[in-house]
Amino acid sequence: MAHQMPSIDTWLAEAKNDPSFRSCGMYLIHNGTVRETPKAQVRACETDGVEAGRKVGGMTFSYDRDKVEAALAAAREMPGIGYVRAWLNEGELSVGDDIMLVLIGGDIRPRVIDALQALVGTLKNECVTEIERPA
Repeated sequence: MAHQMPSIDTWLAEAKNDPSFRSCGMYLIHNGTVRETPKAQVRACETDGVEAGRKVGGMTFSYDRDKVEAALAAAREMPGIGYVRAWLNEGELSVGDDIMLVLIGGDIRPRVIDALQALVGTLKNECVTEIERPA
């Protein structure tokens, strides 16, 4: 069963109350959701999920907590990054359900963009298991 995503507004307020706020000139948020278009179609890759041309009805989503913690720790060590937080859903998800929420704060735009890209890429490629179900 899917879990409710935390409040983005609450997360931003907490980030701005964290001691790191003095070095953070930018915060970026990633909110990943289950889409109807299969991964095989948008990434032009082989997948164990729904084949290209069909619709996704949902997915089974899980993650490795230790790998997620390691990915967050690595993001915190990136140059200019002062704040990192992530929430990942789990269970049986439907189209439109939230998969993950990631918040990164840092000193300047290029560093924050790079850190968000790197962290979300690591989470998606190394930490989670997504099995699409056909509609």
